[in-house]
Amino acid sequence: MIRSSGYFRQKARKLQEFAVFLKQEHAGSLTKMFRTPTAKLREQLLGVDGIGPETADSILLYAGEHRVFVVDAYTRRILERHEIVHKKNTYDEIQRLVEKSLPSEVAVFNEFHALIVHVGKNFCRPKEPVCSTCPLNCYLARPIEGSR
Repeated sequence: MIRSSGYFRQKARKLQEFAVFLKQEHAGSLTKMFRTPTAKLREQLLGVDGIGPETADSILLYAGEHRVFVVDAYTRRILERHEIVHKKNTYDEIQRLVEKSLPSEVAVFNEFHALIVHVGKNFCRPKEPVCSTCPLNCYLARPIEGSR
């Protein structure tokens, strides 16, 4: 059922690891899993082979509707280019900065991340960014307080 999209053997094994975790820790129930407090569930997910911070937070936010912000390459690139964060900032530091800057609501985190993805794909590309027409060009002229 899993189609190859690159490292298919690794992806299949990692999905199997998640299925084993779900069965052992939460009796195979996603509902039960998502009732687990956010911090505890995040720690559990990070203990599953193949699940890093971005994947754990994506599961928590999008599937479990937990209030966590997903930091991905788009987020990091946009915030670094606007000098809000530095390359040395960790995933957790960036996540805390964004989370304290927004209302702590699932819908807000979800929408904000979707907007970041849109800007990252269409304007703030890794090569040949389109800064002249970027919608953030006028809004992020100064760093967010406390970001440095």
